[in-house]
Amino acid sequence: MPGLREQWRRAAMHTITERALDLFDAHGFDAVTIEQIAAAAEVSPSSVYRYFGTKEGLLVADDFDGLSDEELAVLIDPADPVGSLLGSVVTYELASEGRAAPAEGGAEPTSRRRVRYFFSEPSVRMAALATLDRAAKRAAPFLAPERGLTPTQALVVANALAFGYFAALERWFTDGGTHPIAEYVEEGMRPLRAIWSTED
Repeated sequence: MPGLREQWRRAAMHTITERALDLFDAHGFDAVTIEQIAAAAEVSPSSVYRYFGTKEGLLVADDFDGLSDEELAVLIDPADPVGSLLGSVVTYELASEGRAAPAEGGAEPTSRRRVRYFFSEPSVRMAALATLDRAAKRAAPFLAPERGLTPTQALVVANALAFGYFAALERWFTDGGTHPIAEYVEEGMRPLRAIWSTED
């Protein structure tokens, strides 16, 4: 369980992200400044830069980046990496929906609000792809030992998972985003899961 400081940091980051999304939704991504986001979240601009670096970082920041190697080892099941990914997607989506607690016709969950910008703003898409690239590089070493994969094979598998996930998100967005993201990820990953489960 995270300590109080970490809980405070995560709560602050969530508040900043929510206020940023409110501004982006109201005025457009390009029209909003870091200073406006900071004012809306009642923090200093330096806090926004420290937590996220850029406006794009506000939308693509991922808990995965902050995990230690020990935490990653628990999160990634090398015997079922697709299942690990699906579990993480479901957990994140449910947590986001719980925070938003939307009533009928109410606010859209944070996870969905963020993802829409991955495919409507080119600079956010580029930042998301860079985040996925980092995630794949971090995940690859955890996949190699279980199946006897070479480092190259492990990196290819990790990239297939990371960028396959992104492709499923894009399909979700193209279809109007009315169903759970996890449904698209599960469907899209099914062929990879079948290949993985039949490997020697």
